[in-house]
Amino acid sequence: MTLVLTSPAALEPVSIAEAKDHLRVDHSDEDAYISSLILTSRLHIEAALSLVLIHQSWTWTFDAWPKRSQSVTLPLRPVSAITGISILASDGAPTAMPASDYELDGNHVPPRLLRTTSQWPKPGKVHAGIEISFVAGFGPTADDVPQPVRHALLLLVAHWYEHRDPIEIGSDKTSVPEAVSTLLKPYRVARL
Repeated sequence: MTLVLTSPAALEPVSIAEAKDHLRVDHSDEDAYISSLILTSRLHIEAALSLVLIHQSWTWTFDAWPKRSQSVTLPLRPVSAITGISILASDGAPTAMPASDYELDGNHVPPRLLRTTSQWPKPGKVHAGIEISFVAGFGPTADDVPQPVRHALLLLVAHWYEHRDPIEIGSDKTSVPEAVSTLLKPYRVARL
């Protein structure tokens, strides 16, 4: 299975001005550094939770449909739209799956693609024969991102702004502050 970002977020869920206000920074000397902390904090939260904050386009490629299943679990959440599904022939030629053959349950946790036909179409290509293109994220603007997630991002930016010294991976200094974890807890998916 391969997941590829095809169109990144147009903006970050927190602006440099918001981060500077939170950090109580009133100069522009570190704007580039603060911007990198915002990006890094967003990526950290998204990776930890399989969550997408601002709309992004993705393509997910995999080998075969789940056996005896009416649904396919999508790897990111929330998903707002399926922009296309291609079934690849043995020579790699794509055939678009009709939108009437599936429906999106994008707010389900985790999101899923539901089959509306008797069976999924069989790919001719043995490996990476199915490509699903989709849009994930809470919305196109920062205001669409839940406030607790935006606040957790600001706290993570502040943590990394204050702890710049080189550290060993796995040490206590690399752990995420408890307040960040608490704010993000409702967005975690329970794993059995």
